[in-house]
Amino acid sequence: MLDLAFVSSPLDRNANNRTNADFMKARRRDPNTMVLQLAGDTVRMDNASLFTANDAPQTEAIYLGEDLNNQAWFARAVAPNEDFKPLRGLMIEASLPAAEISILAHARSILHWHDSHGFCAKCGAKSQMADAGYRRHCEACKADHFPRTDPVVIMVVHHQGRFLLGRQAAWAPGMFSALAGFMEPGETIEAAMRREVLEEAGIRVGKVSYVTSQPWPFPSSLMIGLLGDAENSEIIVDPKELETARWFERSEIESMFDGTHPEGLTASHPYAIAHHIIKAALD
Repeated sequence: MLDLAFVSSPLDRNANNRTNADFMKARRRDPNTMVLQLAGDTVRMDNASLFTANDAPQTEAIYLGEDLNNQAWFARAVAPNEDFKPLRGLMIEASLPAAEISILAHARSILHWHDSHGFCAKCGAKSQMADAGYRRHCEACKADHFPRTDPVVIMVVHHQGRFLLGRQAAWAPGMFSALAGFMEPGETIEAAMRREVLEEAGIRVGKVSYVTSQPWPFPSSLMIGLLGDAENSEIIVDPKELETARWFERSEIESMFDGTHPEGLTASHPYAIAHHIIKAALD
């Protein structure tokens, strides 16, 4: 899993100090504090490095934690300019250390939550940031709201030595990947996987096993990687979900990874959890 993006943050989130006003005030004023600036899915860069100067972070800056050098990291939303680069591009190019990419994922997800939850879901009044960014409070009705993460099951199912992969029409031509879908309220991880595979491809799944997980900050998902044993083999694709799905032999998938597939088909990039789930299935 060494290539997997967003899983290598070195930060101690230091949650016990988020409500300590004196601690947070001192960290904000510390000239060594690192402040990330993000605009949507883009981040401010200083040439090939993150822009992390402490340019007097405002109270809206969100505390991310402390690194191994005891430096505090904050993030805040700003207006973009030509110095900003897309987070996806930085991830794919591996142009930043894995630790910094992971910190950016943390920042992107929580800033998006604040951007989309500025008003109380209970009464509609404007809410205020609290706990250094990990709570929003409504003075009108006294309700508290907390950052959300959306769990997604992503899975490869195998049957008699073959592996089920699918593709969506929006993907790059020839790319196949693991099936995936959001969990629903009241579901277990296993139930969500079985439902999604049955809905998307008409395949019933028996045994389910866990592989790994990956935060995915577009905007704030947690990808839960799974393997499953298929109980039937006839694929019935839901065209609203997938362009196509098919069974692949081991040799086909290996050729997709090394770029020699006779049809020019490819598999997911190593930064994505799907790549590692497919490899785990082959193993």
